[in-house]
Amino acid sequence: MPLGIDRSHILVDRVKHNERELRNKDERIKTLETENAMLYLKLAQLHGLLQNSQFEKVGLQNQYEAEKDFRKTVSEMASKFKHELEYIRGEMTGIQKIAQDMPEIMYKEVSQATMLVQHHRQACQSQNSSLATMHNEITQLQTALENITARHAKEKTRRQELHNTLMELRGNIRVHSRIRPLMEFDCVNEEPGTLGRPGTKSEVVVHLVDDENLCVRTTKHNKVFEFERVYGPVETQESVFDEVQPMLTSLLDGYNICIMAYGQTGSGKTHTMLGSHRNDDYNATKNPHRDEGVIPRASRELFRLISEKASMTYTVEVSVVEIYNNDIRDLLSSDPNCKHDISTATDNSTSLPTIVSRQVDTVYDVMCLVQHGLRTRRETATMVHEHSSRSHLVVMLTVNSQAPSFFSKPAQQNPDVTASQALRDSKGRALSMTQSQPNFSSMPFTDSQSQPSGGNSAIPVIKTKLQLVDLAGSECVGMSGVTGAALRETSHINKSLSALADVLGALAEHRSHVPYRNTRLTHLLQDSIGGDAKLLVLLCVSPAQRYITESLQCLGFGHRARQVQRGPIKRRLPSSAEKVSYDGNTQRPRSGPTSSRS
Repeated sequence: MPLGIDRSHILVDRVKHNERELRNKDERIKTLETENAMLYLKLAQLHGLLQNSQFEKVGLQNQYEAEKDFRKTVSEMASKFKHELEYIRGEMTGIQKIAQDMPEIMYKEVSQATMLVQHHRQACQSQNSSLATMHNEITQLQTALENITARHAKEKTRRQELHNTLMELRGNIRVHSRIRPLMEFDCVNEEPGTLGRPGTKSEVVVHLVDDENLCVRTTKHNKVFEFERVYGPVETQESVFDEVQPMLTSLLDGYNICIMAYGQTGSGKTHTMLGSHRNDDYNATKNPHRDEGVIPRASRELFRLISEKASMTYTVEVSVVEIYNNDIRDLLSSDPNCKHDISTATDNSTSLPTIVSRQVDTVYDVMCLVQHGLRTRRETATMVHEHSSRSHLVVMLTVNSQAPSFFSKPAQQNPDVTASQALRDSKGRALSMTQSQPNFSSMPFTDSQSQPSGGNSAIPVIKTKLQLVDLAGSECVGMSGVTGAALRETSHINKSLSALADVLGALAEHRSHVPYRNTRLTHLLQDSIGGDAKLLVLLCVSPAQRYITESLQCLGFGHRARQVQRGPIKRRLPSSAEKVSYDGNTQRPRSGPTSSRS
């Protein structure tokens, strides 16, 4: 560029020109940005429309598939309906044929029904005439039944009289004997294979002859003993009880019963009276176990007889005592070592007013109490028997029954008091007694027992007693090998059994003095041996040679017992002090059997 030329205005113009172009470009950029934004917005709208179109396409495809499936289903249903329609058409054709034949069928059915109705009408008329005949026959049968019922009541009374007469003819004191089998412990220093071999100490010397006789056969003795019944070694417990069972009927007829087992140690007395099995068997079944003894079987039979007399009210109470060293111990008391005294009534009947009596309803209840008492009974191991009883066991079952209505006193009778209430009242008072106040529930009935707190007379109660006695075994001191306290026990046992034999001897010889009070055993059993009870003595005999002395003593005891002749026994009445006659007047009873007191 030549020097000296001023070109500043050219640059200014160029700058201005550039600024205008720059502003134009800025405006163009803004316009383009706006158009770009508009294009983006339109693109977004187009994307939305595209998505909607896709959704509509998917929906249309699904709808098409559904319509396709629907058309297929409709086609299948149409085919099915077509087949069903053809089947129905066939059925309709058959129905039309049946409908055409229906009038003829109905006519036949109506004819048969008419004939059947006529037949039933004739049968009904015949039955009406038969019904009238049967009504007359029923009336006659009812009359006959009333007559038979009246005759049955008379025959029942007659049966009781005949039964008790039969028992009296058999003897108020009956004696049975049971020979036990030979046992291993009968051998002394011998091998088990020598049992029954002649010439050994285990030789059998007691033999069964027949049902009423047994024989003791040795080189020195050859004696035959006769009893009412003799059981051999193979006889079962059931066979023994079959002879005992009839006596229990007399118990509910108002008579006292006593059953005692007598014999030497180890002769089977406890097995005969109690049996040898678990206590659970009493509650497991109503049928007796084959090893049950007299006590559980008698209890079972007693409750069976009571269940057959549903029209009368009975309660049964149990007491368990033992006579140990000539002292009476209550085995159901919380203090079994406490001694008890015997009470004797004006009719010479005996009772233990201070002992515990428990009411029972089943044979299981009875045997639970008996087993409880046996756990405290005195036992000692001897050379003769491992579990030798050292006391006399007495199980007493007292039956309280409602007396006939004519025993009640009409002037003092309270109609609101029932027999069961009278029994419960008597029982309640009995359980509340202490040892210092007698338990009158175990004593014979007196008028004071039938007087409730209000002073009005309740329904009288008759008390009968079943005594089941397991006597301690007699034994020779030299054979048993006892010493010390056991020797004193043996002395008391042998003394009491000797006193029992003395009492039987005095009764058999009709002595004026009968020594009942020499021991507690004979005093307690006074009303059973010489009083108004039916007595059964079960003699248990060991067959071995080594026990020959004790066996002869036992059989001799039974022979003396059979010689005792007692007068007819009496039924228990509601009062032992004062009776009510049939017309309501009181009368004094005749005195019972008497005996002198030592």
